[in-house]
Amino acid sequence: MKISSLTKMKRGFTLIELLVVIAIIAVLISLLLPAVQSAREAARRTQCINNLKQIGLASHSYHDQTNIFPPGAMTSAPGQGWGGWDNTCISWRILILPMMEQNTIYNSINMMLRRGGGDTIATAWYAQLKTYVCPSDGWASSGFVPSNSTVGSYPQYGDAPTLPGRAKEVPITNYNMSFGDNYAISPMSGPNPWESQFPLPAGSTSRIGWHGFWGTRGLVALPAGETELALRGFSDYCTMGTTSIAGVTDGTSNTIYVGESLPSDDANNEIWGATGAGSGVTIPINWRTDKPFALFGAGAPWNTRGSYAARGFKSMHPGGSNFLFADGSVKFLKASISRTTYAALGSRNGGEVISADQY
Repeated sequence: MKISSLTKMKRGFTLIELLVVIAIIAVLISLLLPAVQSAREAARRTQCINNLKQIGLASHSYHDQTNIFPPGAMTSAPGQGWGGWDNTCISWRILILPMMEQNTIYNSINMMLRRGGGDTIATAWYAQLKTYVCPSDGWASSGFVPSNSTVGSYPQYGDAPTLPGRAKEVPITNYNMSFGDNYAISPMSGPNPWESQFPLPAGSTSRIGWHGFWGTRGLVALPAGETELALRGFSDYCTMGTTSIAGVTDGTSNTIYVGESLPSDDANNEIWGATGAGSGVTIPINWRTDKPFALFGAGAPWNTRGSYAARGFKSMHPGGSNFLFADGSVKFLKASISRTTYAALGSRNGGEVISADQY
């Protein structure tokens, strides 16, 4: 006798069906992941823009109080040159701390002593200054790297201050002041792929790079007939050149003031010291210099952390970098920008004519 009331057994997934479901889920994840990553990078880029705007507001506040933009670094009397290195050599980033609501750190610094007072500034030295770090740069996320290390940074004047219970580290930054289209490499390392050399080739109609390296003046002997056009931008790390809004005759909305840098690509990167104060526009945007180095000032192939090519602007944002202009606005410049346009944006008084559609 058949029992018709027996319940039929429930049918489960076959192996093939299960594999199909897993494959569909994998495809959906692969489609969503780039969108998630893109949204995260957009948020990080927005924070980077906010950092630059804070730097811009602080710099203009400094200008309001002193009638000049902060110097690239404090040395001695204007034009003194290397002799000024016996003095503080504190970078512009420290000078604007009071305008960024960091009075406690600023007040702990003795501006009459080299780099603010040696070990006496250890507490301030190891304070985290997140405004100076771009969140897109994971390498710099902690804000510190080992001191005097080929994978860290070499602070000016020997070593980092001593703080009991802490390893010696260097506070790093993703933002450098622009020294414009003054030479970044020449004449220290000689001819290179980007900077014009004097005399210019016959028929040349444009020039990228001028004597007055890193914004300085009077530090090198010039070739016969050559002219030194010092401080084409804002940062002079050694000879105390300065400028004001009145000196930005090309227009504040057309002149780069601060741009991004990568500590992973620069063994001189440091928030406090003069040698890491500035970058220039003669080197293409996002030119990487992240290779190990054996010697500061190394030449070709211009890709080591100790090369003078490290003095270019660069970021971890895909396709270009954020730049703070002298009027306080922030603009994203593509790595593909014309090099002559880029150089023109770096000079504050070169007289170049630039239209907005060129960048």
